[in-house]
Amino acid sequence: MSASMIGFIGIFVMFVLLALRVPVAFTMFSVGFVGITVLDSSRSAFSLLASETFTLASSPELVVIPLFILMGNVASVTGMSQKLYDAAYAIIGQLRGGLASATVIGCGGFAALSGSSVASALTMGKVALGQMDRFKYNKRLSTGVVAAGGTLGILIPPSTGFVIYAILTEQSIGRLFLAGVLPGIMLLMLFILVITVICWFRPEYGPAGPATSLRKKVKALIGAGPIVSVILLTIGGIYGGLFSPVEAAAVGAGVVILVGFVTRTLSLKTLWHASRDAVVTTATVMLILIAAHLINPFMALSHIPSAVGELLSGLGLGVIGTLILILAIYLVLGCFLEGFAMLVLTLPIFFPIIVSLGIDPIWFGVLTVLTLEMGLISPPVGINVFIVKSVAPKVELGDIFRGVLPFWLMMILAVALLIIFPQIVLYLPNTMFG
Repeated sequence: MSASMIGFIGIFVMFVLLALRVPVAFTMFSVGFVGITVLDSSRSAFSLLASETFTLASSPELVVIPLFILMGNVASVTGMSQKLYDAAYAIIGQLRGGLASATVIGCGGFAALSGSSVASALTMGKVALGQMDRFKYNKRLSTGVVAAGGTLGILIPPSTGFVIYAILTEQSIGRLFLAGVLPGIMLLMLFILVITVICWFRPEYGPAGPATSLRKKVKALIGAGPIVSVILLTIGGIYGGLFSPVEAAAVGAGVVILVGFVTRTLSLKTLWHASRDAVVTTATVMLILIAAHLINPFMALSHIPSAVGELLSGLGLGVIGTLILILAIYLVLGCFLEGFAMLVLTLPIFFPIIVSLGIDPIWFGVLTVLTLEMGLISPPVGINVFIVKSVAPKVELGDIFRGVLPFWLMMILAVALLIIFPQIVLYLPNTMFG
């Protein structure tokens, strides 16, 4: 049996195990270890397991993951995310569809703290759905806004998706963070645009909220000051060259904790719970990354990347055509696989092809992460949709999926714009890093 055939059997087994709900890390551990044993030897498999585990665990770049997760957790338990939403609501809540637009802005702001789409959807769902229900917003629009707005968490830096991509492909985390800023803002504006269009043609979908006085607007803006300051400090510090991503994560987490204690919204007990959740999430991510580093040598030994590369080259699609085909594959896989799992499973195959085609890996990283976002709201998996369903149990799942459809189409438009105008992605990292 050829090495490529063994590799394809391994990929098939991975999909079967994932379909049987075997955890991602254990699936990749098993397939990677057995595959390396078959193609090389058990000694090589054990050696790689030991060396890759130590190398990855001692990587200083990984420190950003627990720190940014901790920052987001503390911001949530101290009510900072609520204040960010209140400020957006005070400014634009009186407009038609204003509450929905405020929710998108709140999701974007919280994404800039947590780096997690699931956390953004869960937090903003608890904060915003009750308000939109109170003002008789259409259920499809309100739940669709929260589910789609939550996906901004994987694109707007600091993004755990970018960190994972950077580690797996040996790219700069700082460049990826900067590359995600303008696409993230663009997608946020596209979401607000589609809300405005929907509420223009269907005013009953997003009734205007009550007008707020100038005094209340100022008060709400002052209340959101701490969280806005932390966002500007971390992202601005990276862009301005004051901090590395790791230092920015440490400064951001420290400032959020300090603000929480000063304002007496954070206790030792809540800090303990936020820290524990950050450790659990980080441990899960670490297990998956270690397992992914076993899959990479297995893919190399099986020669699957080169075989797939030859297949794609033989189609004669050209560079852009091949890129679109790879993104289309991600789009289809996103309907069945969780985005994080898809990233670690497919990059060992697709990234060598991207490099051989001369495609900028930073540009490809942003396109990939944006496509993964679409999987978060695509049926039948659509994890963000199920998160919103847990917050709004009375809303039918089908209605939530229908509600996210306009935002999903805006994501398609965003991908197209980034392919046509790659400088939207590359301007900031090229300006900052040269």
